[in-house]
Amino acid sequence: MNEIQTELKSQLERFRKEKIEPTVEHDDKNEHFKMELFQELGQLGFCGMTLPEDHGGAGLTYQDLCVALGEIAKSSVSYAATISVSTMVQAIINEFGNDEQKKKYLPSLTSGEEIGAFCLSESSSGSDAASLKMTAKKVDGGYSLNGSKMWITSGGIAKTYIVMARTGEEGHKGISAFIVRDGMDGFSYGKKESKMGWKVSPTRELIFENCIVPEENLLKEEGYGFKIAMAALDRGRITIGSIAVGLCERAIDESISYSLERKQFKKEIFDFQGLQFMMADMATETEASRLLVEQAAKYYDEGKPNQKLASMAKMKSTDTAMKVSTDAVQILGGVGYTSEYPVERLMRDAKVLQILEGTNQIQRVVIARSLKKEYS
Repeated sequence: MNEIQTELKSQLERFRKEKIEPTVEHDDKNEHFKMELFQELGQLGFCGMTLPEDHGGAGLTYQDLCVALGEIAKSSVSYAATISVSTMVQAIINEFGNDEQKKKYLPSLTSGEEIGAFCLSESSSGSDAASLKMTAKKVDGGYSLNGSKMWITSGGIAKTYIVMARTGEEGHKGISAFIVRDGMDGFSYGKKESKMGWKVSPTRELIFENCIVPEENLLKEEGYGFKIAMAALDRGRITIGSIAVGLCERAIDESISYSLERKQFKKEIFDFQGLQFMMADMATETEASRLLVEQAAKYYDEGKPNQKLASMAKMKSTDTAMKVSTDAVQILGGVGYTSEYPVERLMRDAKVLQILEGTNQIQRVVIARSLKKEYS
């Protein structure tokens, strides 16, 4: 890590231990998201890290962002994911929005005053995103949106939503992207999902019934939405990978600390070779995941985004997070299965990392397509 990243990590370590850790189990149990905590992260400069300074961002790199998200994830995957997705929304507006859209929406997002949400999935279109059904029909002064979105991270607490809807033909060429604001007529929230993990981060259905979105809220142009979504997901896969790595590091910390204190058969359980092998594998796989994420972020920062590597990083790190957190529960034994220790929460939070931003099966499809292209 460079000097900036070392300072970011140190500052966030203090923050998470003082502000997140004391109530994290209570908040998880009660599914309570603290907006004031998110805004405090924003005041410290962590909610718009990669955005240009002229829009309120910190002008840092994705490598820097990955260090920050990994550190936050050690205490709360939910808050790390909220920053990750909101940063994705900022990046979309910064890359594909016009000057007026940037001036209007970015400052409140980069400051952490507000949260952004990305809205692509529907009940019948998850992995097959190009088959989405939600429509956006041209009307006087704008577009009328009708349909619903499912599994939207930060649904209900976000203020700015990037919504993909169909303006034209079937398939990816008929999809457009819109900026939708909380409170617009015809835009409402459906049920809040009851989830295995990420309980602090709300996930909701979004409902659009003749929701009139002004023409100036169209991003780029009609038919450009799928390109916008795919570009965003390539970035999101890197940041989700960094969150997975942070989760792994916390699980390893808990496992080793416990195994050095817990005694059975008159010796510390760390000294049993069976557990040593588990922890050696946990550490090795985590380090491999971290290096993949770092390399994918480095390519992106250099202006050479590598879709294959981003998918590899996401797939490897999130599969590792599931395995490492599961092994952590095993090492802690009975107490690992209780909320007395954080590893059961880490295990629950790890599972969805293998599903969102493209399932890990989809990542393998992306990787295989890249390989075929390279060898053809």
